[in-house]
Amino acid sequence: MKTRIIYNPRSGFLARRPGVLTLVREFVATRGLDATVVPTERRHHATELAHAAIADGCGLVVAFGGDGTMNEIAQALLGTGTILGLLPCGSGNGLARHLGIPLRPEAALELLLRGHPRLIDAGFADGRPFFVAAGLGFEGEMAQRFNRLVHRGLPGYIRTGALGWWGYAPQEHVITHDGARHTMRALTLAVANCNQYGNNARIAPRAQLDDGLLDLVAVPPVSLLNAAPLLLRLFNGTLDRRADVLQLRGACFTVELPAPGPMHTDGESHDAGARVEFTVRPRCLHVLGPPL
Repeated sequence: MKTRIIYNPRSGFLARRPGVLTLVREFVATRGLDATVVPTERRHHATELAHAAIADGCGLVVAFGGDGTMNEIAQALLGTGTILGLLPCGSGNGLARHLGIPLRPEAALELLLRGHPRLIDAGFADGRPFFVAAGLGFEGEMAQRFNRLVHRGLPGYIRTGALGWWGYAPQEHVITHDGARHTMRALTLAVANCNQYGNNARIAPRAQLDDGLLDLVAVPPVSLLNAAPLLLRLFNGTLDRRADVLQLRGACFTVELPAPGPMHTDGESHDAGARVEFTVRPRCLHVLGPPL
């Protein structure tokens, strides 16, 4: 199958492990893949490169990077027969972790040869596609700060989050779903397509990629007393057992905030209005995953 592998040369992962790019090129050369490896040059360039790969007859386009690179490529493949492959090397790798794709480059490369494609849903936040999660409130603010960091990864996110939490004032969220309105003062609100943000931080433990639904999770204000238990539940996959965490499942949500602010889609920050609509497009993206 004709393949295009797209990577971000400014990736922190590649800066720390430059030999991985050589490994990928050697794998292509020695395993007889009909593949080319191309770098991005700017933000959103991966989307352009993915469109070009489709026009060039590629049946598989591989995101060699994190969820940001994945998102840029995946949005070009929506509704096409072209398959998305993943060589995860980002800060969180939420989609790859949910799918069970190995994080070790050698194993992820082998999966390009023996993996099976499956159809997954795509979420949209005011028309912006996401495949892992989108979010408002505190996590929108943190995505904005995190995107400015030179060195990313879980330690950087925790450090940024801890510093930002002290000065953040939780806002009132008005959520409309299936004709019902829920008003809640929340620290953060996520709408998830898969079960985690990445790094096994499972914000929506019961979320499925192909059920035609999104999972909305709103977390109440966090104090020093309840921060540790909430974080523990986030990472051990039991956040859905907290009675004070609002959890809704559906194909459409509208969220209203007191004022416009930042929003993220798969970790990439955007400006959002005071009213954001979340919708889902079922089973519209082919993704290469482990054999079933």
